[in-house]
This record gives sequence, C-alpha cells and structure tokens, in this order.
Amino acid sequence: MRQSQLFGKTLREDPKDEVAANAKLLERGGFVYKSMAGVYEYLPLGFRVLEKVNRIIREEMNAIGGQELLFASLQPKDRWEKSGRWKELGNEVMYQFKDHSGREIGLASTHEEVAAEAALRSVYSYKDLPLFIYQLQTKFRDELRAKSGLLRGREFLMKDLYSFHADAEDLERFYWKSADRAYKSVCRRCGLDAYVAEASGGLFTKEFTHEYQVLAEAGEDLIFYCPQCRYAQNREVATLEEGGRCPKCEEGKIATAKSIEVGNIFRLGTKYSEAMGLFYADKTGEKKPVVMGSYGIGPGRVIATIVETHHDERGILWPEAVAPFPAHLIEVKSQNAKVKTEAEKVYKNLAAKGIEVLYDDRDDKTAGEKFADADLIGIPWRVVVSEKTLEKKGIEVKRRSEAKARIMTAGEFVKRVQRDG
Repeated sequence: MRQSQLFGKTLREDPKDEVAANAKLLERGGFVYKSMAGVYEYLPLGFRVLEKVNRIIREEMNAIGGQELLFASLQPKDRWEKSGRWKELGNEVMYQFKDHSGREIGLASTHEEVAAEAALRSVYSYKDLPLFIYQLQTKFRDELRAKSGLLRGREFLMKDLYSFHADAEDLERFYWKSADRAYKSVCRRCGLDAYVAEASGGLFTKEFTHEYQVLAEAGEDLIFYCPQCRYAQNREVATLEEGGRCPKCEEGKIATAKSIEVGNIFRLGTKYSEAMGLFYADKTGEKKPVVMGSYGIGPGRVIATIVETHHDERGILWPEAVAPFPAHLIEVKSQNAKVKTEAEKVYKNLAAKGIEVLYDDRDDKTAGEKFADADLIGIPWRVVVSEKTLEKKGIEVKRRSEAKARIMTAGEFVKRVQRDG
C-alpha cells in the first residue's frame, strides 16, 4: 500500500474531546474516525488490525468446535419478553423503538434469547448435544459513559459463542478445557497478558462468571490478584484483601490494580433454554432443559487494550500478529533519483516475497515528518531507503520497539521477518 494513496491521514494534535490513550492514538494515527460519542468508523489501517484480531478469534473458536453464523440485530419485543429481559435491558442499555406499523423493536445488545430460539431447530435429543455456535456481530448498547474510546462503545463488534449441553458437568468441561484455553490463547496471540478473574454475572446469570482482565491504568475495573499463582477476583465480588496471603497458593501476596476486561465467560444454566422452550429428550426419553454457556469477547476492545498497553510517548507499538502491516518502508526524499528507484525496487521485492508493506512515498513530507508518522502508526519494522543506505548498499532497518537501527540487505530483512513472523 502506497501511503500517498492511503485513505485516512495522520493528525499532529490529539483530538480535543478524547481522554483515553487508545482514542487519541487511533484517531491521530488514521486508524479510526469518531462519528459521535461511543461510535467509531474504522478506516483502512484500523480495519486491517480489526480483521487480524477477528482472524485470531475465528481460528480459536473453530479449534474448539465452534460453527460461525450471524444473527440479526433487529429484534422483536415478544422474543425478549419470554425471558423477562425486554423491560430489564430497556431500563439499562437496549435501544428500543417502534417501526412504521407501531410494532415495538429493539437493537440487540446481546443474543442469548436468539441463540436459544435458533437452537430449537437443531436440538431434539441428547444425540444433538453438545453444540457450539458463534458469531462476530455488531451490538448496540446505550452506554451512559461512552468516553473511553474503543473500550466502551454504543455500537461495536462482539464475538459471542453459545454452547449447548445435556448437563452441567458437560458445560463445566467445555467451560474450562475449551473456552478458557481458547480465550487465553486469543489474549496471548494478541500480545495481552490476561488474568482470569471471578466476577458477577450481572444481567446474564446469578452464577459467578470469569473475566479476562488486563492490567492497565485506563481500566474501569479493579481486580484483587495474586502475582504468583494469578488467582484473581473483580472488586465487585472480592473476598480477597490487599496485602493478604493468597488463599489458593498460600504463598503470594494479594495486590490490586486497575484493569480492562477484554472478554468474559458465563455459565447460563437453564435460564434461557427454559424461557425459550429449548428442551431435549435424554436416553430414557425424559424431557429436560438444555444447559447453556455464553462466551463474549470484543475485537474493538481488544484493539483498544493493545494500544493502552503497547504505546509510548511517540505512538503505538503493535504486536506483529495484529499490526496493519509487518513493515513500513520510508523513502527519504532526495535529489538523487536513484533513491526513489531503489525504494520502488525494495517495495516490489518485499511484496513479491509475500511481505505486506506500507510504503511512505509521499513527496510533500520531510524525513522527520515521515519518521514521526512511522512511530505514531507503530508498525513493527521501519525500513529506510536514503542516500546513506545507497552508499552502504543496503537498507536501514529498525524495530519500532528498539532505538538502534542497522544496515542489512533486503534479502536479510526478508529472512528476519519470516523468521520472527
């Protein structure tokens, strides 16, 4: 991608109405555009990051047997009245309105009822269980505090997986052996170190749930955790005391920290299956309610958390797995035509080797401006072609996370990226 043709430009100053680092840096870097409070448009750079996060999530969900589908956002009132949540969610976060015929409709803020009703067409007997479905779908929530960039939005993408089981024991096995491992893998692959914290079920369930919390000053949550064995609790349910001995490992000292919830998993039990009439016949023919689980993770929130935990005073430092491009090629403007010729050659050669490159070929920017933009955008590798590199018969290569640059050949750089990638 030639940066001269890129849709979306960098900004010199922070947006005046943004407080969170993720909002400032993502807007300044040309990744997103704020439409209104809690609503962001993804520009090409941001969409590339989003798609890479989505790919990681899909790979992990598919690996545990998930089948991807897509539910509707527009929801009829009667479906949600069956569970009693039409009024409950309407008083909290659900957008509700009437269409031209006067029928009451809501924009889905979650999809437990929808998933249970859809399963009526697939689950009849114990032989149909367990079953796992998931979607990456736009959610709408009327958040009162939409002031943290992509961390808390009113319109946002959510991955929600729903599991269906014959009994609580089977749910428990999937909950810990499959869902928990998959969520830890998503976080790890995205460069996030998440603590699994016990938490409240909120409007979803009366059972304890588990949140994947990343320590960050920008976090809205506070967790009590053991740095040694990593046992953790959200403040809202915490029985741990700061400075006390960890009850799990009996060795660690409990600490507290602000954190960002990037995902959560819920044992729903039979609450929604009973409400929606989702039953199955067991081996004896007895009719029983299906046991359900729900597992959510927000790709946009993952991106925001990455930025909150991977940035410095100059800009973002993307982990390689989710960076918009592996390499940022910079042509230092020169009166020597050979510089542009060499930069074009390097660009084409890297592309031929399968390495995606953002090529800063802009003629109206100084070297300093290009370097500043490269730091702001935060692509892992910066590659420079200049008169200096021509003299040394190579290219200048520097990691975004390192201060020192080095000269190497394009071939050596390709091997380095392929090895590290």
